[in-house]
Amino acid sequence: MATLSDVAKLANVSKMTVSRVINHPEKVTDELKELVYKAMKELDYHPNIAAKALVKNRSQIIKLFVLEEIDTTEPYYMNLLMGIARAVGKEHYSLQLVTKDGFDTGTCDGYIITGFRAHDFQWIDSLEKPVVLFGENDHGIDFVDSDNQYGTEMTTNYAIACGYDTIIYIGIDVEESFEKSRELGYEKIMKANGKQPRIERFNNRSTLSQLFIEAYWEEFSKNTCFICSSDRLAIGVERGIANCGGKIPDEYGIIGFDGVFLDQVSSPKLTTAKQPIVKMGEVCGEMLVKKIEEDGQSQGYRRFLPELIIRSSTKQHENK
Repeated sequence: MATLSDVAKLANVSKMTVSRVINHPEKVTDELKELVYKAMKELDYHPNIAAKALVKNRSQIIKLFVLEEIDTTEPYYMNLLMGIARAVGKEHYSLQLVTKDGFDTGTCDGYIITGFRAHDFQWIDSLEKPVVLFGENDHGIDFVDSDNQYGTEMTTNYAIACGYDTIIYIGIDVEESFEKSRELGYEKIMKANGKQPRIERFNNRSTLSQLFIEAYWEEFSKNTCFICSSDRLAIGVERGIANCGGKIPDEYGIIGFDGVFLDQVSSPKLTTAKQPIVKMGEVCGEMLVKKIEEDGQSQGYRRFLPELIIRSSTKQHENK
């Protein structure tokens, strides 16, 4: 088995230089790094991660807190987990999942937190290790999210372009930054087009949006499109319209938000604002690892633009 001394000898540098390349690559020139990495590859040398962690007083563990119920029938969080695990694994960190009803035991080097609500910030602010949130916030904490306002601006614009006369927003009943941004995007486009906004809010459950459609069916004139804050709510709207005899998409249109599995199993399949969840998870992991390595220095935020995926729940617009 190759040793650090073997690497130093092959690269024609000191053992201290090899150690610096492994532990503090930002302090070494690209030329030296290339020499050492080439020697490591030729010798199939792998740094002792445990020893490295011991020197830096690290556990090499990152905790992912999911502070809301996880629906096992929807792979949203599986996609997120995949992205985070892929990023932190490259840097030799283990990922530990802690769910809503779990308890934070044991050590770690940092936290990724999602599913948070306003009342969680007192606890989040008290954490001593680096934190990155998956979800926008107005507390000044580093985060990764979709550009939520852009997403609903895009979907509302598309509904108008398709020729729907009435456009109703079906939101999630939470006082959180992501929902406020989505509603703002809808309202902005409605105002710009001289249309009257209408917003209805529910818990993020398809049965609730379905019951709403069925209970108020007589209020919804033909050529109405429902802009939904999640694919889950959109599926409920879709079922409600079908149960009441409405024709999708000619009489009623539906647009969701998420684009992770549910949009593809609905009938008809949903037009939606697709979030790049796996990539967003990767960036969460990369951002936290960098924050750990830089002793908690702020990393700011990253927003990703959702993509409009056009399917059978809306009319087709030629200039989409």
